[in-house]
Amino acid sequence: MATLLYRLGRVAFRWRWFVTLLWVAVLGAVGFAAVKAPAAPDDGFTMPGIESQRAFDLLEQRFPGTAADGASARIVFVAPNGEKVTATENKAAIEKLVTAAADGAQVASAVDPFAAKAVSKDASTAYSTVTFKVTADDLTGAAKTHLERAIDTARDAGLTVEVGGDALATQPAAGGSAEAIGIAIAAVVLLITFGSLAAAGLPLLTAILGVGISMSAVLALGSAFGLSETTGTLATMLGLACGIDYALFVVSRYREEREKGHAPREAAGLAAGTAGSAVVFAGLTVVIALAGLSVVGIPMLTKMGLAAAGAVLLSVLISLTLVPAVLGFWPNAVLSRRERKKGTRRGNGENGGSRWSRIVVRRPIPVLLLGVIGLGAMALPALDLQLGMPGDEAKSTSTTERRAYDDLAQGFGPGFNGPLTIVVDAKTADDAKSAVATVSKEIAATDGVVSVSPARFNSAGDTAVFSATPATSPTDERTKQLVQTIRDERSDIESKASGASFEVTGTTALNIDVAQKVQDALIPYLALVVGLAIVLLLLVFRSLLVPLKAALGFLLSVLAALGAVVAVFQQGHGASLLGVDQTGPIMSLMPIFLVGIVFGLAMDYEVFLVSRMREAYVHGDGPGEAIVSRFRHSARVVVAAALIMMAVFSGFIGAGASMIKMIGFGLAVAVLFDAFVVRMAIVPAVLSLLGNKAWYLPSWLDRILPRMDVEGEALSRKVPVPLADPPTARLTPVP
Repeated sequence: MATLLYRLGRVAFRWRWFVTLLWVAVLGAVGFAAVKAPAAPDDGFTMPGIESQRAFDLLEQRFPGTAADGASARIVFVAPNGEKVTATENKAAIEKLVTAAADGAQVASAVDPFAAKAVSKDASTAYSTVTFKVTADDLTGAAKTHLERAIDTARDAGLTVEVGGDALATQPAAGGSAEAIGIAIAAVVLLITFGSLAAAGLPLLTAILGVGISMSAVLALGSAFGLSETTGTLATMLGLACGIDYALFVVSRYREEREKGHAPREAAGLAAGTAGSAVVFAGLTVVIALAGLSVVGIPMLTKMGLAAAGAVLLSVLISLTLVPAVLGFWPNAVLSRRERKKGTRRGNGENGGSRWSRIVVRRPIPVLLLGVIGLGAMALPALDLQLGMPGDEAKSTSTTERRAYDDLAQGFGPGFNGPLTIVVDAKTADDAKSAVATVSKEIAATDGVVSVSPARFNSAGDTAVFSATPATSPTDERTKQLVQTIRDERSDIESKASGASFEVTGTTALNIDVAQKVQDALIPYLALVVGLAIVLLLLVFRSLLVPLKAALGFLLSVLAALGAVVAVFQQGHGASLLGVDQTGPIMSLMPIFLVGIVFGLAMDYEVFLVSRMREAYVHGDGPGEAIVSRFRHSARVVVAAALIMMAVFSGFIGAGASMIKMIGFGLAVAVLFDAFVVRMAIVPAVLSLLGNKAWYLPSWLDRILPRMDVEGEALSRKVPVPLADPPTARLTPVP
């Protein structure tokens, strides 16, 4: 592996014009394809294999012309100054709005609150649900404007009118200026780390090129594979972070080889052969974790994972080819000013990394205990984890959606914000209307159900749908128990309904089902990615204990990160500092995101750091000295890489959407814990305690495993370190 990449680095350096123009041509071709490609269709959020999805599918089949997931607007009316909505003038204003809304384009129905008895007991509040034939993304501007004008007319009549649902909801940007903030911070970190504008700019330039190609590819292939800009959000985030980090390690190793006295082309080849080998295996671990998201069974998550995996692979290719090529144009520019002026080899004196590693090697047990106990304490809130999907209750009170949510909860009870949709299939029933009435009556009698709405039949009269309102809020644990109770009593209810069957769906039931499916998939997913990565790390380090240590360290960091997310977004500790207006359940997909993404990134630091220790050990250093000598060279670079990752992810904390805040915060904290506590403290402490045993591999397994030579042992024999390092040897122009 190292020899192959060494040759690749030398070729890229030598044929720098060709390699650079080739990548620019790829960017141009993919960008042109993206501009010409048709827009990707909105497939919506689907979750095969759960009851809520089956019910949605039945609705689409039996109620043609109305999408089961069509947009809706729940318009909430509150009478002014203690009046009642049933007063003549208020009632007339509400009915006028409903009539006007029903005449709008793309509207399937608009419910009169007085006919549907959607009026609170004290008559202070009423609501009307306007349902559209298409999803929110497909609503035309004219359809939205028509409804907004009708609402303004009702407000002019003196009513307080707020609107929930997704039809008129404003969608906050995924990250706002997140990418720009992350790039700016990364530039500062790189400049401090390298002391050279060229060395700081090269990783940024190549990473931005990679993100441009990957996002253009997502748009170009969108119509064929159902990809969209949302699908590419994760690809952008990881492509930028990994692209900078991978180029950072190659450039850093190039500078190190130049310090040893190697000529520029030789240094580029050695950087590609050593750091490049670590990049390849680190990238493969990230790809395994991202591609493994497909086992969860959520099509959207599968697409996001595969798109992000493609972006990471692209980052690996760019770091192995384009980075050495660009180094060929300015071989001395990436060196620090001191190195360019003096042209002398840097000594192997002490620095922050070596001093810290010596402390760890001398006192491994206290460092190990502090790290494990600290991360364990941070993980404790994860025991209280509640999965769900934050809704309007998590939005700011400055939004009409949040005010509508609060008005409904005050007027009708918290359950009105999360009604259950009951779909009754009466196709085989002797008397469809009687069967539906029986189902409705039985569900209405269930403890925890406040009321049920009148059933609405399809044109064929063989399918009906009605709503059951719980007594508790959508995110309340008792609502989850109610859904389970109704489903558990299904056989008894259906036996009384003479051939009819029913299923429970709606946003609340869907969120419950999604959370359960994700929870069920978490253990198999963990087993898959951890198992494959252990095998991969076994090939890299040729050790039994190092891969196991890496996996256990990852579990510590990811559990601690999940605990931090629960503490802030569910329990509310420090939530106001991040602009979180309302605490609630943790997004159902958050554990999967954390496990998948953080595992890949954690293995990045493991491979980069421990491969250098393995390199020193193979070349003759003792276990303790291998730790110290490699920390001297790589600690500063690993710290810089972690800070860049944190900067990119932290930028998303400023997003308007609570879910994006949660993802950005969780990933940033996970990198903090894994890089600075696990990899920089626990890993050297464990390796110090294990000594030579850390690198033990049974002889029979040693014979079976292929030799990947990530540490570049073959290169050290092929390319010896120069005996002298005169300025003219180091700073001569490149032909």
